[in-house]
Amino acid sequence: MSTANQDAIALLTEDHRSVDKLFDAFERAAADDLDAKGTLAQRACEKLTVHTIIEEEILYPAAHDALRDRDVIDVDEAYVEHFLVKTLIARFDTLKPGQRGFDATFKVLTEMVRHHVEEEETSLFPELRDSGVDLAALGRKLAAKKTQLEEKLEAAGSRMVGDKT
Repeated sequence: MSTANQDAIALLTEDHRSVDKLFDAFERAAADDLDAKGTLAQRACEKLTVHTIIEEEILYPAAHDALRDRDVIDVDEAYVEHFLVKTLIARFDTLKPGQRGFDATFKVLTEMVRHHVEEEETSLFPELRDSGVDLAALGRKLAAKKTQLEEKLEAAGSRMVGDKT
């Protein structure tokens, strides 16, 4: 199914699986395969950055509205978890593969994201599905923003590669 035709929960769950595959690949990478670790960490950070933006700008406000009569601590907690994830991602601006703390930072990032994903998929997503919110419309908004962000990221990456040659 194309991303544009997925409901919000399917799109976000697919993102979760995609990032988890990168985490698994990092865990399987040889300790001295710094190129692989660097590439996997960069790709995971890029995907997580796009994912957190679309959740914070589109999903969480919609969840607050849809679940306003319920306890929305899940959404409030999710914002805090995103802050912590973004803080760890920022460490990779200066922390390079092979440096002390690189693997440990990525491991903590992995654990935090997996905890966050578990909470979303077992609590927030079922609540949203039960709320009657238009998940198809929400999915279209998420997909459009995700595509926009990925295109910006790709353009930035192309310029960086071009600068090296």
